[in-house]
Amino acid sequence: MYTVRLLLSCLLFKEVISLSGSFWHITDLHWDPTYELNNDPELVCQSSDKRPAANAGKFGDYACDSPWLLINSSVYAMKDILPDPDFIVWTGDDTPHADLGEKVVLPIISNLTHIINQVFPNTKVYSALGNHDYHPKNQLPAGPNHIYSQTAEMWQEWLDPASQETFKKGGYYTEKLLNRTGFRMLVLNTNLYYDQNKQTQNMVDPAGQFTWADQVLTEAANNKEKVYIIGHVPPGFFEKKRSKPWFVPGFNKLYLDLIQRHHSVILGQFFGHHHTDSFRMFYNSDGSPISTMFLSPGVTPWKTSLPGVVDGANNPGIRVLEYDTQTLLVKDVVTYYLNLTRANAGGGRWEKEYRLTESFRVPDASPASMHQALNRIATDPCYLQKYYEYNSVNYDLTECNSDCRIDHVCAAREVDFDRYERCLVTEGAFAIYSGLLPVLSVAVSLVLANR
Repeated sequence: MYTVRLLLSCLLFKEVISLSGSFWHITDLHWDPTYELNNDPELVCQSSDKRPAANAGKFGDYACDSPWLLINSSVYAMKDILPDPDFIVWTGDDTPHADLGEKVVLPIISNLTHIINQVFPNTKVYSALGNHDYHPKNQLPAGPNHIYSQTAEMWQEWLDPASQETFKKGGYYTEKLLNRTGFRMLVLNTNLYYDQNKQTQNMVDPAGQFTWADQVLTEAANNKEKVYIIGHVPPGFFEKKRSKPWFVPGFNKLYLDLIQRHHSVILGQFFGHHHTDSFRMFYNSDGSPISTMFLSPGVTPWKTSLPGVVDGANNPGIRVLEYDTQTLLVKDVVTYYLNLTRANAGGGRWEKEYRLTESFRVPDASPASMHQALNRIATDPCYLQKYYEYNSVNYDLTECNSDCRIDHVCAAREVDFDRYERCLVTEGAFAIYSGLLPVLSVAVSLVLANR
C-alpha cells in the first residue's frame, strides 16, 4: 500500500513540475564594434559621444554600449543558468547609440543572430526589431524595405513562411507559441508608433498593424487561444524622466484600447527600450488590473544622454520568466546581472539579482499580484527603495525621494496620457500630505502638553 501511495505521489509531483516552463527575455544588447581600450577615455567607443569612459574595462563602461566580450558573456551566462529554455524572447536594439551608417546595421543583427543560434541551436527564438535596428535610427517605415527583408532572411530558421511574409511587409508577425494549439505569440513593430519616427507620425494605422493585431486577437478569442505580446518601444511614460512618453499620443490610445478590448486572451506583454527594470499596469474601466507589461533591463550599460535624466546608466541584465505551460500565466520573474565595476576588476560574474515573488511577497506575476506589488511600492518606503535599486539593476543605490517615488509610481500605474498627468497631481498631493503628518503630529503633541 505504501508503495502505491509513493508511486501516486511521484506521478502527481511529476505532473506539477510539468506545468512549469521557463523562457529567456533579452533586450537592448547594443553591440558597439568600435569599443577599444586605449589611453584616451573620450575615444574608447563612439557610443559615448566623447563622454569620458573613465573606468573602461574589458567588459565595458557605463558611458559606452556593449563590447563584444559583454555580448558573448551574456549569451553564455544564459546557457549556464538555464541551458534548455522553452524559447527565447529577443526584443531588439542591436546597434550602438552612434551613427555608424547603414552598412553596419545588418552585419550587427547577423552577428548577434549567429551567437544566439550558436549557443542555443535547438531553441525557438521570437525576435522583434528595435528602433536602432534600422538606418536612419528610429525611422522604421510602414512598408516593405531591404532591412525588413534581409532580417527576415536571417531569421528564417525562427520564422514560418507566413511570418516571413508579414515581417517583410511591416516588421511584425504571429505564430502559434511553440507550435502548440491554444497558445500564440504576437510580435509587434511598435517602433512604428515611436514619437521620434517621422515616417509614421501622420498615419492613422502604420503598416495596418493595429487592424491586423485586432484581427489576430479576435481570432485568438474565437479559437480559445492564450497570447503573449512582445515588442520593443513600450507605450506610456519613462520612469526616469517626468512626462516623457515614447508613443505618439494617438497611437498610445490605440494600443491601450487594443489591450483593454482583448485582455481576456493576453497573458503577458514583454518589452524593452528603457534599459531599466520596470513594469506597466493596464486596468479596465472599473479600475481592476487586467494586464501587465514587463520591461526587461538591457544588456548594454550605456548611460542615457536624454536631457533631464541624472546618471541614467545600469548594470547589464538578463531575465528568466517562469510560466504555467497550461495557462501561460506568468508565475515568476528572475533577473540576473553582471556588476560591471566588479567584472572589470576581475571579480565579477553573472548572478541572481532577485526573484519577484520573494522580493515583493506576491504569489505569482499575474496582473492582480503586480497590482499588489505596485501598491506596496507606492506606500512602503522599503519596497520603493528596493524597486528603485532593481530599476537600474543595482547601479544607482541613492535614495528614491518623494519626486522619484511619484515618477516611478505614476509611470507603472498609468499608461494613458491624461490619467498619468492626473496621477502626478494626486501623488504629489499625497507626498505633501505624508510629509506634513509628522509635523502635525508634533504640533498636536505640543498643544496637548501645554493644556
